[in-house]
Parts: sequence; structure tokens; C-alpha cells
Amino acid sequence: MIGQPKPKVAHLIDDTTAGGVMRVLDHLTTSSDLAEDADHRILKVKRGRIMLRRIKANMIVSHLSISWRTLPALLALRLAHPFAKIVHVEHSYTGGFVEHNVQSTGRFYLLLRLGFWLFDKVIAVSKGQADWLQKMQLVKPAKLTVIRSYVDLSPFEKIARPKGPIRHFGAIGRLDRQKGFDVIIQAFRTVENPELRLSIYGEGPEETALRQLAGDDPRIVFEGFASHPVAPYAEVDAVVMPSRWEAYGLVAIETLASGRKLVCSGIDGLIDHAGLGADYVEQNKVCDWATKIQDTVESRSCPVIGDPKAGLASESQAGWKNSIKCL
Repeated sequence: MIGQPKPKVAHLIDDTTAGGVMRVLDHLTTSSDLAEDADHRILKVKRGRIMLRRIKANMIVSHLSISWRTLPALLALRLAHPFAKIVHVEHSYTGGFVEHNVQSTGRFYLLLRLGFWLFDKVIAVSKGQADWLQKMQLVKPAKLTVIRSYVDLSPFEKIARPKGPIRHFGAIGRLDRQKGFDVIIQAFRTVENPELRLSIYGEGPEETALRQLAGDDPRIVFEGFASHPVAPYAEVDAVVMPSRWEAYGLVAIETLASGRKLVCSGIDGLIDHAGLGADYVEQNKVCDWATKIQDTVESRSCPVIGDPKAGLASESQAGWKNSIKCL
């Protein structure tokens, strides 16, 4: 693009709570590689509010929630920018989400079809999510592309690899029903091994209930919110992800980059990590997790098959660069 101004890309976000989406956005807007092709910036908007002013950008990327409440605002966004390329990144909805949260699936699928129709492209954050979108015919195949979520994994690769048997498990993330930490606590309590430990890193609405489930088991420790995302991985031998739904799961790639054993439920975007060495619990039930914990304890190795940083970084960069080239 020598001699020509770089395209301007505006990323819209309506939830700036500290978490995976904001970390992905921070990476997108600070990546020197992506900056070679476009100027990326974050624009914070109020959920559901119709913006009257036009956004000065060649490409508008929605990281917004799609709901019946926000649909009018998304329609207004489309009408106000008839010549801009508008792309939506779906961070939330999956087959697992529908199973655990949606009663009227017909009405919900209609919402998604209407919402996705407003955009020139829809980006799924995992192949597992994309397969579900296509299976349910929620977006036309020509509109759909996959760009897996990514953050810089270099700090995680620098953590010293664990040695010896696996004894210390970690559960990392928001203490919310989605993450299934209630399942892992109950499973852990059935495994009678005094040498084991389960550290839970995070805060959220389920904390009181989870503490009650943990009871007086001294092996289960609530560590609170980790101010630095790398810290929990340095302290544990293995990470468990008993999620009920998960569009992708940054914790998964961070775990693998740190050389820790990853055990997760086989749902949604978590199945994308199989090629990098993730281990799975087929049925996300207490008894199955208890068996998997025992099996994991007996293993000493933390097999990481691929290189998460090299593969995912180049894939993410290529995906965004290709999207921008189409401007």
C-alpha cells in the first residue's frame, strides 16, 4: 500500500468487561503485523443505542451482542454506512449455548438469521462454532469465514515446564455457570487423594455457590482474580475446562502454550484444540470428570503436539489481512 493511505478499521464493542474479548481486541489493535495493512482502533458503544453519527472507517467490525433489543441498532448501523464493509465477529453463540440457555429455538434462530443478514461477512471464532452455524443454516456459506481468537502467547511459552507427576489442577475463568466449575469441584471431591489440589482462579456470580460445593475440602482453594494472565499457569500442572458452552476458549491455547496438560469438555470451539494435544471428557458429567482426573494423575507427561503460537498467530494474521485486502 505504498503511496496510499492505509484503510481504517473500527472495532465496535459494547462490553468492555475485562475478559477474553477485550484481550483479543487489544491484540488486534496493537499488533505490528496487522498495522502494516490497516489502522485498527476500538470504538466503545452503549449496548442497543442507535448511533446517529457516522463512523469514519473503511471497514467496521462488530464485536457487539445480537439480541432482539440490539437488532434495531444493528439495522441503523447498516443503513448509516451503505458503502462501508461491515463485518460481525460472533464471540458468544454456539450449539452448547442454545442447549443450556434457549427454550424457543425457532425464535432464537430467526434472530440470528436476521442479525447476520445485516453484515457483509460473519466471522466465527472457531471451526466448531462455524460448523454449527452452517448446520443450522444461520448464515450463508459465502458470508462465513473462520478466524480463531488469538492473543500474544509469547509470555506463556516462557513459563518453566512442569516436572514430575500431575498433582496440581487449575480452573481459570469467570465464576459463571457457563464454565462448569461446579462440575469439576464435585468431581474433584470424589477423588480420594490427599496429594491433589484444585486452584480456582477468577471471580463471578457463582462464587458463593461454588464455595459451598467445595465445603471444607482443604485441597480446593479459591485464588481470586489473577491480575496477570500468566500467573495461574506457572502455579499448576494441568488445567481443566468443564465448560457447558465455549465459542473458542483462550484459556485452552494459553494452557497449551505454557506446556500444561489441558483437559476439557468436548463441546463447541473447544474441539478445535484437539490437534494441539488437548484431552477431552466426552460426557461433561461429574463421574466422567472424576475418572479423567484419576487418569490424568497417573500420567506424568503433558503432551503438546503442535506449536500454538506459530500456527495460530499466522492463521489469525492471514485471516484479518485477507479480510482487509477485499476492501
